[in-house]
Formats: sequence, C-alpha cells, structure tokens
Amino acid sequence: MKNNKKLRTWLDDFNLNHPLVIAGPCSAETEKQVLSIAHDLKDSDVSIFRAGIWKPRTRPGMFEGVGAIGLKWLKKVKEETGLLTTTEVANSNHVKLALENDIDVLWIGARSTVSPFIVQEIADALKGTDKIVLLKNPVNLIYPYGMVELKDYIQLISKR
Repeated sequence: MKNNKKLRTWLDDFNLNHPLVIAGPCSAETEKQVLSIAHDLKDSDVSIFRAGIWKPRTRPGMFEGVGAIGLKWLKKVKEETGLLTTTEVANSNHVKLALENDIDVLWIGARSTVSPFIVQEIADALKGTDKIVLLKNPVNLIYPYGMVELKDYIQLISKR
C-alpha cells in the first residue's frame, strides 16, 4: 500500500497535538445514554463522538440498533457539546439519513467493505458530497491493492 499525504488532509485540518480520538458507545440504546456519554467526553481529547445506530447481526432476533431515531440523538450531541459526530452506514438509505441529519463523518464497517455492491451503493449515495468516510477494520479486502485504493475507489465513484 502506497502512502500519500493527500489522503490525510482531512486529518491535518483538525490541527491536533495528539492522535485523533473517536469515542462513544458501540451501540446507541437510549437518548439519555448517548447524551450522558457525550457530555462525559466533551472536555477530553475526543474530537469525534461515535455511536452505532444500525447494528448488523449474524443471528436473527438480536438487537439491531435503534435506527434513524438515533441520528436525532447525534444531532443533539453536536448541538450540546460541539463534538463532531459519526456513525456506520451500510447502504444508501443510511447515507441519505446521515446526510439529512448532518452527521460529520461516516464509516463503512468491516462487513460492508467485503461487498463491492454495498461499496458501490454507498459511493453512489455520497455523490457530490465531501463527507469524510472511514473504513473500519476491513477483514477481507476485495480490492487488489488494499485500503488506499478502496478509499480512492469510493472517491472516484462518488464524483461521477
């Protein structure tokens, strides 16, 4: 994988004197929980507050997240704490809802990175935006040249 300084301009814009810290609940379960954690983190080194809104599960009947209502909670986090917000997106509807709710950073989870169809759908939904998109722990990169190229692939598709 070839490193390129252009890939980190979004990170440099933070002007941090410490590593970027993204923190928050793996799963957003209640508004009270999300806001309480956000207020606990607002005066720390955390730059971006994260919360899992949609939780893909391998077993039917397991908790699959609160869904779109959780995006309102993240909006409230930003209003009350000034923290940027992020959540995982796994399809074009998730992207549309996240954009409508002014989520700052989107991430594509490990399960989603293995499907070129999902990556294509997400990239198409991002067309014309300048959102930061992070890739979380890709377990089986389907792209022959690795993560940098997957990021470039998403960028190219979304700018068509």
